[in-house]
Amino acid sequence: MTVQLMYLVASVCFVLALKGLSSPKYARYGNFIGAFGMLVAVVTAYLHGVVHNGLWILIAIALGVVVGIPAARSVKMTAIPQMVALFNGVGGAAAALVALAEFFAVPDTTVMFRLATVLTVLIGSVSFSGSVVTFLKLQELMTTRPVLLPAGQQLAIAAGVSSVALCALTMAVPNGFLLWLLAVVGLALGVLFVLPVGGADVPIAISLLNAFTGLAVAASGYVLANTLLIVAGTLVGASGTILTRLMAQAMGRSLANILFGAFKATAVVAQGEEQRTVKSGTVEDVAILLGYANNVVVVPGYGLAVAQAQHAVRELVSQLERRGVAVSYGIHPVAGRMPGHMNVLLAEADVPYEQLKELDDVNPGITSVDVAVVVGANDVVNPGARDEPASPIYGMPIFDVDRAKSVVFMKRSMRPGFAGVDNELLYNPKTTLLFGDAKDSLTKLLAAVKQL
Repeated sequence: MTVQLMYLVASVCFVLALKGLSSPKYARYGNFIGAFGMLVAVVTAYLHGVVHNGLWILIAIALGVVVGIPAARSVKMTAIPQMVALFNGVGGAAAALVALAEFFAVPDTTVMFRLATVLTVLIGSVSFSGSVVTFLKLQELMTTRPVLLPAGQQLAIAAGVSSVALCALTMAVPNGFLLWLLAVVGLALGVLFVLPVGGADVPIAISLLNAFTGLAVAASGYVLANTLLIVAGTLVGASGTILTRLMAQAMGRSLANILFGAFKATAVVAQGEEQRTVKSGTVEDVAILLGYANNVVVVPGYGLAVAQAQHAVRELVSQLERRGVAVSYGIHPVAGRMPGHMNVLLAEADVPYEQLKELDDVNPGITSVDVAVVVGANDVVNPGARDEPASPIYGMPIFDVDRAKSVVFMKRSMRPGFAGVDNELLYNPKTTLLFGDAKDSLTKLLAAVKQL
């Protein structure tokens, strides 16, 4: 009775944590509440199982502390999505392994037990291998573009049909070999599932795999007769599903198109290299443009995070505001490598949340903006997403900065964004490119504006 009561306390903490994380104002508190709930859950599980498995539980806790804390502290903000992918994959693998162990430990199984077991093994295996592939893509240890294997679509279909057949066969004839075979097929399915996903769609795949892991954990809760696992897994699965849907909407595409669109893509034949000119400017040119503007919108992206330039941009904006310039930040829902990436960075620099504007707040009045400053963003300001039906990112809502009176585009090079698509905004006559590291460029801009 005491164990179930403590699990209830932990479950309430998880629900409150999700509620807190939904608001920037209370996100920090939500994180603390969630951590406290997890502490309650771990301590309760240890005290409940200390008689038979106390040593193994302590070893597991020690390994988690030794690996988890240094990993979390050493990871840069730009690498958080990769870490999330790995942690998510480990969760799926853990659920699958626990279900396998429990299957061999329980001699007489019911139909529901076998159903929960095969689902946990299958979903957990898919989540693990798929998360590893997303990690490799985000870490750029493999190409970020969609990978299309010969007969890849047919292989994925075959793996899916085989997994369903093995699930049914294992339920009808409980057999350890069949369950291990199901795990192997699930691993293959996870790889085949994620390989065709590329570019800016990878974070959406991570979110979907996170939902898969939640479902696997919930199913393993039934296998272990553990109420807390069922509740926690369901919360993760539901929140991951909602986030995936919201991210797909932010991309302006259906989830099916994101996951399977690469199979329908046609090869684009190059028509020859065309030399195109761009207009680059100096720090002094851009300082004059900004210093005498009335209305400025800053659109940050992944480049801001890489350069750790959030404090520099906040200082520049503060200086412009002292000159009477109205400045706001345009925050795209999928800017960076994960939802809320820019919000977290700018909050770290004490940027008032009221200055962060969404697409619907910025675009209606974009024609009255004197200068749109793009700092490290690319795909989210690419007019091709709006104007070119043949573009891989066509349909994704963007900031219409090309409709502002002038544009300052801060980039390291002419390299395309994460989606690998050339950006027509770079060649727009009213776009001035300022090449260099974002933090260095912003610091020089601040000094130049002060001298005006």
